[in-house]
Amino acid sequence: MSEYTGYQGNSLEFLKSKQISVGDSVKILADLTYSGIIMPRYEHSDDKHIVLKLRSGYNIGLEIENITSIEKIKSAEKIIEKIEEAKQVEGLPKILLLSTGGTIASKIDYRTGAVTPVLTAEELNSSVPELAKIANIDAKVLFSEYSENIMPEHWLKIAENINDYSKSDYSGIIVAHGTDTMHYTSAFLSFSLAGFPLPIALVGSQRSSDRASSDAALNLIGAVKFLVECKTNGIYVVMHQDENDETIACHIGTRVRKNHTSKRGAFQTIGNNPAFMIYNNEIHRNMKNDFFTIKEYKHKIKLNQKVALVKYHPGYDPNMLKTIIDSGYKAIIFEGTGLGHVGKNMYPMIKIANERGIFMGMTSQCIDGRVRMTVYESGRDLLNLGIIPLEDMIPEIALVKAMWATGNSENSNEIKEIMLNKIASEFST
Repeated sequence: MSEYTGYQGNSLEFLKSKQISVGDSVKILADLTYSGIIMPRYEHSDDKHIVLKLRSGYNIGLEIENITSIEKIKSAEKIIEKIEEAKQVEGLPKILLLSTGGTIASKIDYRTGAVTPVLTAEELNSSVPELAKIANIDAKVLFSEYSENIMPEHWLKIAENINDYSKSDYSGIIVAHGTDTMHYTSAFLSFSLAGFPLPIALVGSQRSSDRASSDAALNLIGAVKFLVECKTNGIYVVMHQDENDETIACHIGTRVRKNHTSKRGAFQTIGNNPAFMIYNNEIHRNMKNDFFTIKEYKHKIKLNQKVALVKYHPGYDPNMLKTIIDSGYKAIIFEGTGLGHVGKNMYPMIKIANERGIFMGMTSQCIDGRVRMTVYESGRDLLNLGIIPLEDMIPEIALVKAMWATGNSENSNEIKEIMLNKIASEFST
């Protein structure tokens, strides 16, 4: 890292004139007195501010024109960490952790304030020492991406890596993942690895490990405990249940979505309670034993990205749907209003899509409840135009399932059958 990473123009000259570099500990007098570490900046930032990481872990921007004085307390020094070798404890179960990015398995570099990924079992045990008392952890980095950059090709890589361990002696597998698109990944794994003999937990962190309110370590500890003791299989998302540190929720991978931007309890099971809860250091089971319908494992790690999720709204231009149809898309998932409706101005294009053999499924914009297209005339019209109601399947999950279905079959009747067949609790009972 450069000693002035991200700084340019006035802010760069300010730091140079004061002989201050990124990573230096400083005391700044402005409207208040601030103490902290000079942080690097994003490359597209302005040149009027410097960024300071406070001792609380929060970053603030200070306008250089308002800084009365800045004093260097300590220069940045390269710290060589001494990390003890991770020792396998005889008798403890084994857990595999696959890292894809995010902050769940990361640590803070207090020299620069940067959050860096934990890459080895040694670093993981050093960062979260409680894990060593629960299981022997093996860690493997698949890639390091913010979750918004994780694409369907990444889903394939994750699934293929997990499939390699279907006959291993691990008690379970953790996928460390950013939170924003975690439920898309959990959905694809649920369909492509249906019946996988080991439990799989996707784990993320809403708040980075340098913050006092971070949920990273507790989510990870909860996931390991869950995998060791749950005595089930399937794909789960394991996160905080709420803002306190007393309860960890284990959500079915096809019935969960992120419903808040920043709360630690952002993830919720839609239409039900989480499948498992961890509180008072005990695992409590909510789901029934027959929750998963696929008993025999036979992986189907394929997909087709030519699937569209159309969120209908008043004023939606049907020509946008025409573009989708003309672009060779194999399936369209509608996120309709209420019980599953779209405006009648869409009907001519929907008719064309049906004639071309494109699968069309209907979900609802409503967070909870089921699609019922027989109640009103408009719904019945859409049924006659070939749209298939998808019960209470979450729109994003329906999108992923359609990608998976069209990737495994080109037959329209078979695709319809796959979409309506309950595979991994994508429909609730």
